[in-house]
Amino acid sequence: MQNALIVAAEETHNPLIPPAYDILWSAVAFVVILLVFWRVIIPRITKMLDERTEAIEGGIKKAEAAQEQAAAALDEYNKQLAEARAEASRIREQARADATAIGNEVREQAAADAARITANAQAQIEAERQSALQSLRAEVGSLALDLASGVIGESLKDDAKSTAVVNRFLADLEASKAGER
Repeated sequence: MQNALIVAAEETHNPLIPPAYDILWSAVAFVVILLVFWRVIIPRITKMLDERTEAIEGGIKKAEAAQEQAAAALDEYNKQLAEARAEASRIREQARADATAIGNEVREQAAADAARITANAQAQIEAERQSALQSLRAEVGSLALDLASGVIGESLKDDAKSTAVVNRFLADLEASKAGER
């Protein structure tokens, strides 16, 4: 045993450096893995990254196009909104003008109706006044004839004579009223 230790101690072996056959087989495995990565995995990863880059760039282009369309739609909407507001303003102004015209027309119609009603009322009042005046003349005439018949002592039943007497009496009465004023 001591011999084995001595032989082992004489071999100065560094534990940090592996034996040559381990290095050789590790290098072969490294080259095989490197070739598999170089030939298979890296092209697939590159292809996948290129596709992803294209998809992202396509999405960005689509987003920019959609943004341009949205901006155009917004401009069109604002233009239509301004036109609608202008049209609404014109409609309001036309409605105000129409309302003013209708109001003036209604006022004119009301004034014309009031004038017509007033004229009709005055004509009716005048007709009633004339009727009352004629009725009053007839009553006054009848009373005057009765009174004159009593004073004169003769009958005044003759229509022509009685009408002349009544007219003369009323004329005298009106003349005396006109003199008092």
